[in-house]
Amino acid sequence: MPKSKRSKLVTLTKTAKKGRENKEALVDEIQSALETYQYVWVFSVDSMRNTFLKEVRSQWKESRIFFGRTKVMAKALGTTVESEYKPKLSKLAAQLAGDVGLLLTNETPETVKEYFDEYTRSDFPRAGQVSSVDFTLPAGVVYSRGGQIAEDDDVPLAHSLESTLRTQLGVPSLLKNGQVVLENEHVVCREGDVLDAKQSRLLKLFGIACAEFKIRLLASWGDGDVTVYDE
Repeated sequence: MPKSKRSKLVTLTKTAKKGRENKEALVDEIQSALETYQYVWVFSVDSMRNTFLKEVRSQWKESRIFFGRTKVMAKALGTTVESEYKPKLSKLAAQLAGDVGLLLTNETPETVKEYFDEYTRSDFPRAGQVSSVDFTLPAGVVYSRGGQIAEDDDVPLAHSLESTLRTQLGVPSLLKNGQVVLENEHVVCREGDVLDAKQSRLLKLFGIACAEFKIRLLASWGDGDVTVYDE
């Protein structure tokens, strides 16, 4: 018997309840951690990558890191003097805006600052990010690094990629004698450009890892006081 195509009423009661329970559980986790750890830091992330955040978590496994859900994290700390979980935490909650997280730790402020000042990881930029480099493909045979290194140290781009360059990525390439060639130089991006999908794919294709995963410390709470750090 064929299934009915009529619209069906779907209840969201269970979903809403589960979402509320998850938020309450996160509040409980953060407040429990506040009883364990002496310092609380607010941090932001440049060029967010889950892989690198997992690496940081593993290196700080004796501490707790919470990322995302800023309103829930702020609620756990307390957004007013009356509701703050511990004195002056409402001042720290005021820093929770945008893509930020919390680090709760017993490590000294000096240790935290030293680690995050030094920790950076390079990766390929994604569409929507701002380019930190100028990149232009020179005229002539296209090499795998796109002119970033000497031709003697490079190899020509595989001829099988010519169609991808031309039809998918907007590069006016052609095949000559089995090699990918440009008759004129082609500007891929300029520093400061907001990259689109084609530009980000080209940067990755030519091995330009110009995005930097970096955790920036915005503010800290400890010994009953809040410090805000200016970039």
